[in-house]
Amino acid sequence: MKRRSFLKSGSLLVPGALATSLAPGTAFALVQPSERYFRKMARFDDSHPMDVVAREEDFQLLRSTLGRIKRVQKLVGYGNFNTLNFDEMLKVGRTHTSVERFSRAELAFLEKLFYEDASTYGFYGAKVLRNLTDDVDHKRTAYVRGTGQRIFRGPALERYQSIKSAIGSDLVLTSGVRSIVKQLYLFMNKAERANGNLSLASRSLAPPGYSFHAIGDFDVGKRGLGGANFTDAFAATDVYRRLVDLGFVKMRYPQRNLLGVRFEPWHIRVV
Repeated sequence: MKRRSFLKSGSLLVPGALATSLAPGTAFALVQPSERYFRKMARFDDSHPMDVVAREEDFQLLRSTLGRIKRVQKLVGYGNFNTLNFDEMLKVGRTHTSVERFSRAELAFLEKLFYEDASTYGFYGAKVLRNLTDDVDHKRTAYVRGTGQRIFRGPALERYQSIKSAIGSDLVLTSGVRSIVKQLYLFMNKAERANGNLSLASRSLAPPGYSFHAIGDFDVGKRGLGGANFTDAFAATDVYRRLVDLGFVKMRYPQRNLLGVRFEPWHIRVV
């Protein structure tokens, strides 16, 4: 059965630019970007013409499904939720009355959201996970004490340890491994606050399946800065300047990138 898109046929164009495939089925980028595109990235939290907004029926499903996912998170705990896989989430719903079973309509909505081509929203990054049920192998991750986060062993953990050793206690790990369930939650939560604007959500958060947190990347911040670590304010901190000076910054989403994503100075590229 062909999955129904969130879009009406022919309803999306990329104004002032052309979306072109970099590798079949893996990534897109913009060529010939206009200044209008960069202004939109600078005003990432505003609505813009041609943004993709969920139909009313889909928005209501988003809200009900997100509410159930939030109850799962509350039940399993923040740290465990970061790596919870899709089948585990469904089992929690089936076995706990405080959550209750996901309805067929909610499951269909989650499937549609995951398998939608994110370039329809204006997001042109690569899709790194292909299946909704893809899992995080806990044996490949390590818990970072005092953060509630896990990080992938190997290059990611080595990079983090090097950064932590060089910067010291002022640097904190703000987000490590994210399963598909965690990315669904983050993306849907942003879209709900934006009244169903999926394009607006994708300018700040990779849609589910597209986040490199699922295979190696992680976020860092300055201790005590709180939620501002996920804003441009982080780029004005001494921690960020030291990261740059010491050569640790290899950004996934730099300024004026062509992936349809805001500037993310806190995001450490590993893969």
